[in-house]
Amino acid sequence: MSEMELAAPHVEAAAKQGGRVPPWRWIVQGARSAVFLVPDWTGLRGTPLLLAGTCAAVFAMAIAFSRLYIVGPAIFQWYMLGDGWLPVVLVAWGCWLASGRIAPRGEPSTPGVDTPSLLTMLWVQSLVFTLISSLAYLPMIQRIGGLHWPTGALTHVPTIVLLAWSLAAQIRLAMVSTSGAGRLRRAGLLATLVLAVALDLALPLNYRSPGKPQHAAARAPEPANPASGAVAGQDADADEDAGADFPALKLSQEMFEHQQRLLATQLDAIAPQRPGVADMYAITFAPYADVDVFMRESAVVAGVMEQRFDTRGRTLQLVNNLKTTDRLPWATPSNLQRAIARMAQRMDRDNDILFIHLTSHGGADGHLAAEFFPLAVDELTPQTLRRWLDDAHVRNRVISISACFSGSWIAPLANDDTLVMTAADADHTSYGCGSKSTLTFFGQAMYDEQLRHTWSFEGAHAASRKLIAQREKEAGKTDGYSNPQISVGPRIRERLKAVEARLAASGTGVR
Repeated sequence: MSEMELAAPHVEAAAKQGGRVPPWRWIVQGARSAVFLVPDWTGLRGTPLLLAGTCAAVFAMAIAFSRLYIVGPAIFQWYMLGDGWLPVVLVAWGCWLASGRIAPRGEPSTPGVDTPSLLTMLWVQSLVFTLISSLAYLPMIQRIGGLHWPTGALTHVPTIVLLAWSLAAQIRLAMVSTSGAGRLRRAGLLATLVLAVALDLALPLNYRSPGKPQHAAARAPEPANPASGAVAGQDADADEDAGADFPALKLSQEMFEHQQRLLATQLDAIAPQRPGVADMYAITFAPYADVDVFMRESAVVAGVMEQRFDTRGRTLQLVNNLKTTDRLPWATPSNLQRAIARMAQRMDRDNDILFIHLTSHGGADGHLAAEFFPLAVDELTPQTLRRWLDDAHVRNRVISISACFSGSWIAPLANDDTLVMTAADADHTSYGCGSKSTLTFFGQAMYDEQLRHTWSFEGAHAASRKLIAQREKEAGKTDGYSNPQISVGPRIRERLKAVEARLAASGTGVR
């Protein structure tokens, strides 16, 4: 017996029966349709209230799981509640008026599932897929049982698989449910499916309000359903209010030309090596524009390096922020690569040291978040930074990463000639990246406090760990101690001790 014949009794019963049925019957039949079984439509008739309730349930579940994706404290971005659902509601009610209430002229009444009922079942099915996809994503995002989100070419595989599954189930549901309808009614029902599929594909794709981009570090892979993207969670290291409006960057040809000249001028101004002196060169990189704390931290770190480590004339700040666009080059990966290459040309690569401080939100996948809406800025990875340093033949390196989960940067960057220090280990968030923060907890303790009294990065880091632990406890950090990490290669340790002795002997930066 064909599936059309199997569906016919249920379709006919749906046309004859009405009244209320328990919601669990819709869920059971939606689950059946999700695994390509023919639903039993007996007594199931769509109503405006039922459709609205199902739509709300899908979004509520998506919001709940978006919170579970985030480790530790989170800020609810209330303004995102206005995103995503209005087009769905308009399409649903448009289909209702066009096909559910108006019988096609000239066509005899035929048994079949009406449009409101099919649309409601599609949303019930979406509810099922929201649950399935969210439960599938959660262990990878939270690294439960050692699982982690795939990287490289496999990054989008889980989302694509679940999306393809949901679309196939929707198509089968529509084809089976319209088997007994007349031509015009069937066309209307299939149009409903096309609209539903279009929404299914469109809404998960980085849905955002102009001027209010999602925090890259807070983005979790979106479930394959129309509700994904409704609300974005806040990264746990953005511990304060980050829901404010931020004016967008206004891109123009003049702006791009100014930035090109600015970068070229500042790179050309980098001072060359001094024979017989082991100098330090410094780069700060703050690619996240939506909060000023990273801009402020870049300025503090650059100032400390110039005052305490004699890098004046050998320091470059790369910052994404509207307040610095006229005077500082943008913090893009390409600009960082150019800066590393130019520093390498100016320095004595065997004796001088290149210091790099990265400050932004960080993801559990090891990516450093970047945002300067509407400018598209790629995220930075430790593997990319290591490759650029190797290509430029920079031997002696001190790399500082102030971001959540930044401990994941140590293994890719560490070697005998490198010191790597981070604001957190690979499994915990850092703190102090909110819009009201002056500096991150790591930036404040490490640079604004400890390195103003010592030239030892190791000593400053050890002291900072104790301060950060105390301050996180006082601030009510709930996901555990950030646990800042450090790795020091034996050769860079000896080179840094020599630099420390020179600076101490000359009294550089002593106040």
